[in-house]
Amino acid sequence: MVVSFVSNYINHHQLPFCEAMKRQIGDGGSFYFIQTMPMEEKRRQMGWGVDEKALSYLVLYYEEPERAQDLIEKSDVVLFGWTGGVIDDIERKRLSSGKLAFRVSERIYREGQYRAISPRGLMSKYREHFVYRSKPVYLLCTGAYVASDFALIKSYPGKMLKWGYFPDASKGAEMGTGGDQDVDSPLRFCWAGRLIDLKHPEFAVKAASDLKKSGIQFTMDIVGGGPLLESIRKMAASLNVADSVNITGGKAPYEVLEYMRRADIFLFTSNYLEGWGAVVNEAMQCSCAVVASNEAGSVPFLIEDKVNGLVYENGDYSSFGEKVLFLAGHRELITEYKKKAKETIDRKWNAEVAARELLRFSREFLSGRTPSFAVDGPVSQAQVLKAPGFVRTLQERNHLE
Repeated sequence: MVVSFVSNYINHHQLPFCEAMKRQIGDGGSFYFIQTMPMEEKRRQMGWGVDEKALSYLVLYYEEPERAQDLIEKSDVVLFGWTGGVIDDIERKRLSSGKLAFRVSERIYREGQYRAISPRGLMSKYREHFVYRSKPVYLLCTGAYVASDFALIKSYPGKMLKWGYFPDASKGAEMGTGGDQDVDSPLRFCWAGRLIDLKHPEFAVKAASDLKKSGIQFTMDIVGGGPLLESIRKMAASLNVADSVNITGGKAPYEVLEYMRRADIFLFTSNYLEGWGAVVNEAMQCSCAVVASNEAGSVPFLIEDKVNGLVYENGDYSSFGEKVLFLAGHRELITEYKKKAKETIDRKWNAEVAARELLRFSREFLSGRTPSFAVDGPVSQAQVLKAPGFVRTLQERNHLE
């Protein structure tokens, strides 16, 4: 079996899945990642780059177009991520061929499902998605609300599968053990991401103020750079928590993981514009108890409220703040959530499981059988969950950054 994954460029979030596919595909099989464009310099500066020369399976479309096109046409299985419009004609030809293919997609209506009523937009989505509804083209839903968006346009009926990003936070350091919390030591909080509106870093600073007023001993790292950096620093000073809150500025991905590994509780505050949120995977694997927004794509897939973390709804700070204070006051729950969060990633939501299930599903199809969904986790059936509605979009600075 030959499998090709076509996307704009490979990065540190996709690398573990690609390596797992290479290992698991077996003798006589081959895996390729076809990169359609070079990575932007700003992404490289953020630490997203990988050593392309070290990846034997990497094919650069802009350097070997004929080889790449031949692989797309002849591979037994092709996965299409976002390709930047570079290979639209080639992609349409493959998707129309009757050979097995997967679309890997985040939400198409993150800024509001009301956008689906646009006639021009509907025609575009018809050409991109609806026309393949009777073909063996499956949708890998990178986020819990993806299926809802595609159900609106009647695409991929019965063929939408749970998917995601599968970063590996286990490299280069010993993981946390999820052991008992020392009741006399300050709690360690972490927030990580770009400091932009949709990620609501101000929630972390407000929570720090609430913790301090409640007399809870803690330290907090806010890790990341971005346009809100100075305003967040000023906010920490104005709320009198600058002595407890360490605002680091931008850090490389491996440095972010070090902060997570030292933390007890990870705060994830992104709104509905967050397609996935790979820091949630990473924090859970680093044995953090996570308090997270249910609106971001990864959270309904990864976190079960009051089982392996805490979830708040509708971007509501009061609910978020209450859950943070509650968890800070129950160290036995922190210990429990830390352990179960790590188990969720180690046992179910990781690159090895994703590769195994995708290869199993593909082999079943290629053998002439009706492929079966996984019971849970990657490649299980994606449910149509209600996405945040129009009123919710009016409450935010509603555009992608």
